Amino acid sequence: MTQPEANEAAVTELLKKIPDPETGRSLGKQVLSVNVSDSKITAEIGLTSFAAPIRDDFRDKAIELIKAQHSDMEVEVTISDYQRRPQPIGQIGLRCKAVIAIAAGKGGVGKSTAATSLAIALKRAGSTVGLLDADVYGPSIPHLTGVRGQAVRATEGEKIVPMDFNGIPLMSIGFMVPPGEAVIWRGPMLHSAVTTFVRNTDWGELDYLIIDMPPGTGDIALSLSQLLPLTGAIIVCTPQEVALIDAVKAVGMFHKVKIPVLGLIENMSSFICPDCNKSYDIFGKGGAKEYAGEAGIPFLGEIPLNISLRQRGDQGKMMDNFDDPNVGPYLESMARELVNTLAANSAANPPTPQLPVIG
Repeated sequence: MTQPEANEAAVTELLKKIPDPETGRSLGKQVLSVNVSDSKITAEIGLTSFAAPIRDDFRDKAIELIKAQHSDMEVEVTISDYQRRPQPIGQIGLRCKAVIAIAAGKGGVGKSTAATSLAIALKRAGSTVGLLDADVYGPSIPHLTGVRGQAVRATEGEKIVPMDFNGIPLMSIGFMVPPGEAVIWRGPMLHSAVTTFVRNTDWGELDYLIIDMPPGTGDIALSLSQLLPLTGAIIVCTPQEVALIDAVKAVGMFHKVKIPVLGLIENMSSFICPDCNKSYDIFGKGGAKEYAGEAGIPFLGEIPLNISLRQRGDQGKMMDNFDDPNVGPYLESMARELVNTLAANSAANPPTPQLPVIG
């Protein structure tokens, strides 16, 4: 089959039709340049920091698309920064592109570890990320991040100044309640606390706000769904059947309150012995992945049962997990799978003409 002649206008139009990972619209003016020589095609595409975790994947797909029509040409695609400010969402005007709840059907499955790890992975990739600990009954994130013993302060405009965790704005009820003191609140007080954290915290402009939810199927999810349009929820569970039963309930709860389930994460998926490197499936393996396939929910990845990961969480050194070859790749893959899922959802439901995305 004869391939079409390569020229700059044709290659530009080809690339313009690719959906932007953030908005789902065709790239359009985000195709910054295209050059065609006798044997080589070079192109530059601009992507926002929202898509930072999947830039390499996106570049490879763009090269593949060009190669499909011009296999006899050398193809080089570079990804550059493209600026697009987040627009206010909800009645509270939070400037954020994606608000994601991290939830679990029961406690003890590593939900806070997954939430913190996801926020770090997105930040390391180049996205702007905020982390909200909405687990008012058991706020673990101050301990996991090592951000403790600091007083919460407010700006002149009476906005709460979030703590800084390696460039990630962080807020938690744990910063406002003395260590060891239980929070005994009913529904209205829970709603008020969550509203205050989201509405009155000076989050700045974010690509992602990661919210660590309380375990179970309580009031917080309903409060958040009423407060602002959540992009979706991620369910964390462990492989054994008793944990999956509760994960199924959590999925059902989010469906009832019309919050999309973006995927499942399987924590404690396997234990790799540090002495012999042999893998042991202590809690079973693959249960979450199998359920995700049956339910039509994306499987975002697994986190191994790892002694060093646990130790770093206890020491407030979660950032160090990403330098560990036995842990880091799992956490980075989890973030990429999430952003790929968001990009696919945006491409399937791009903004309508009457609701344009600015930028």
